[in-house]
Amino acid sequence: MKPVKILLVLLLALGAWSCSTGNIPVYDYQTKSKSAKGGIGAKGGRSTGSHTVREGETLYSIAWRYGWDYRQLARANNIGLPYTIYPGQKIRFDGKAAAAPVVATRPAPKRTPQQPSRPAATPTPKASAPTKTSPPVAPAKPSITSDVAWHWPVPGQVVQRFSTSKDRRGLLLAGKQGDPVYAAAAGTVVYRGSGLTGYGNLLIIKHNDRWLSAYGHNDTLLVKEGQQVKARERIATMGATGTSSVGLHFEVRRDGQAVNPEQVLPRR
Repeated sequence: MKPVKILLVLLLALGAWSCSTGNIPVYDYQTKSKSAKGGIGAKGGRSTGSHTVREGETLYSIAWRYGWDYRQLARANNIGLPYTIYPGQKIRFDGKAAAAPVVATRPAPKRTPQQPSRPAATPTPKASAPTKTSPPVAPAKPSITSDVAWHWPVPGQVVQRFSTSKDRRGLLLAGKQGDPVYAAAAGTVVYRGSGLTGYGNLLIIKHNDRWLSAYGHNDTLLVKEGQQVKARERIATMGATGTSSVGLHFEVRRDGQAVNPEQVLPRR
């Protein structure tokens, strides 16, 4: 067989395999990414370069994309409440915290010399009976506590689980085209759009200052930015945008860092 034909056969086989996997990875800038360049910060967020704001982006979506806590990103760029940004504006990731103010220290007070006192006799400690020592107990695995009342966003089963080793920062939940997607908790919609690579039609909901959740691959988005939503309120319909099979990509982040949603969601 000629080399050209062999190459063509290999390419066709690779394409068939990629389609059969049924899922396109969600790019997460907290870890290595095909699109991210530069260093990674101490807490996982990108720590070099900048991002130019595009139409439709919010500070929350940019922070989500690059693995930052939105409050820290706002402080690093001197952006105050309500975190308004504009197309063309540069959001920097290499901002340095202001130097801590120098506080003058008072000199230590001089001590007046004292006559040396006679050393007191130390009593001889009595021998105590040997005590039995128990073997050290391994600490329990810390659980994730949250002040948010979480609910499952869809009733479908978990198709892919959260995995830091495989760069999966959320859950892939099964369902059918057009199935309802519900808010996992009460909050405010802080992003609605399709500007984050690999997420398709995406919603991000802020539940409080620390906790946010995201819903990706939706078909139709039913809520607007700035809208208040209740827990279990219908916010979208399930789809396959940004991927090749129907399903909901669901993420939860605390202080900008992805956590395993199954550790905060109720057992079922």
